[in-house]
Amino acid sequence: MSKERNRNIQTSRTSFRDLQYQIEDLRQKRDELNQKTKKFINDLQEIEIEIANSLKIAKEKYKKKRDYWNNKVRQLKDKKIEYKTLFDNLIEEKKNKQKKDKGSKDTKQQFSIKQIERKIENLERRIETEKLDIIEENTIIDKIRELAAMKQESLSSPKSNDLFIIERKIEIVKINLNKIYEQLNKWSDKSQENHSKMLEEFQNVDKLKGDKRKLEEDLIENKKTADRYHEQYLKLMNQSKKMYKGKKPYRPGKLHTAKFNERTKKNQMIEKMKKEQLETALEKQKAGKKLNLFEARLILESKE
Repeated sequence: MSKERNRNIQTSRTSFRDLQYQIEDLRQKRDELNQKTKKFINDLQEIEIEIANSLKIAKEKYKKKRDYWNNKVRQLKDKKIEYKTLFDNLIEEKKNKQKKDKGSKDTKQQFSIKQIERKIENLERRIETEKLDIIEENTIIDKIRELAAMKQESLSSPKSNDLFIIERKIEIVKINLNKIYEQLNKWSDKSQENHSKMLEEFQNVDKLKGDKRKLEEDLIENKKTADRYHEQYLKLMNQSKKMYKGKKPYRPGKLHTAKFNERTKKNQMIEKMKKEQLETALEKQKAGKKLNLFEARLILESKE
């Protein structure tokens, strides 16, 4: 009888010890998952900050710059159309003027002032660049004088003077058109550069949102697992109380006590953090701001 009683006591102690180990194991797993929950929350907050920063850079920096240069390009394109129309009209006016003057018997009038100037420039270039004997050089000089006289005579002619004015206008418009095309290329490049950078920021936002969704899923799964461990922990605690009600409970060693105290502190920190997060979430909800998944969950749990 005494042996049977001792055996029962020993079995009882062993069962209690095993139960305490199970309780301690569940508590440790639960606390580790709670610590992971804290890390998930911190990571989510960091990602939300990154998303906000990328959106701000995309919209307030690159989009504004792109729109600015796009507006400049649109204005310049309108100006280009205006100058191109003017250029075409001047070319047509020159052709009509030349047709009217073509019937003139004076061969000197058949050349425009611009053509005369070009011939003079070519002859002067020959004197400067070619090795000529004195006779050839004098012949060219005489030709230059003849052309200069033709130019002077043309300038004094109302018809030629009109053609000269048209040609000068064409040159000015052509110069302005070239400048417009050059400026259009520069401004279009600036617009495209800022557009590309804006798209890079939006692509980064999409990637961060994907990371955020994955973290939220992991957070939910982690929370569910932690809740399961906590429920099992509570069941074993209740079982322990029922089995050994009125008896001196099993006291773990100093090492277990230290670990217990450490975990208790961690739990208190986590609870404090959750309380602060809940207060922040309630303030955001009151202000009409968008809540993240964890904040919404905190509010729902607090109502339960």
